Amino acid sequence: MSDATQNRRAPDRHISIDSEELAGRSYPYQHDISLVEQIDLEESTPGPGINWLEDIHLLAEDGVPAVFDRYSNSFVKIHFSIPPGREDEIARKVLMAHLQSGNSYGIQLKGKHAKFPQRTLGPWVDDSDLVGSDWHPSTLAGWEQPAGH
Repeated sequence: MSDATQNRRAPDRHISIDSEELAGRSYPYQHDISLVEQIDLEESTPGPGINWLEDIHLLAEDGVPAVFDRYSNSFVKIHFSIPPGREDEIARKVLMAHLQSGNSYGIQLKGKHAKFPQRTLGPWVDDSDLVGSDWHPSTLAGWEQPAGH
């Protein structure tokens, strides 16, 4: 192997993505438990029937407590001490704060990509804006559809 090959470094690889990397910053509710304590999980659960929050659990990402945001396929890290016995409850409250605030990257994409009418902040916030009523496929400047398609 040549010296040039040995000195070449592989680019940094990301195995997973967290919300801080997507947004370029963290949010106050990731650092201060008092900002999520007031969230009522029963009230935050839309509709009657199965409580989907029961499937949300405290996980870890890069050795840091975190909760998974399925709308952006990323982890929301939690940077405060979690009281013993309240791990899943706090994870659920941090996730609800993330979704209700509109900070989830997946929710931010709705305005441009929603194909059917829906609330921007989902069923968690009744008075959020409606998006997806006038969807048009994205186009790439200078691209033309191949003949026959």
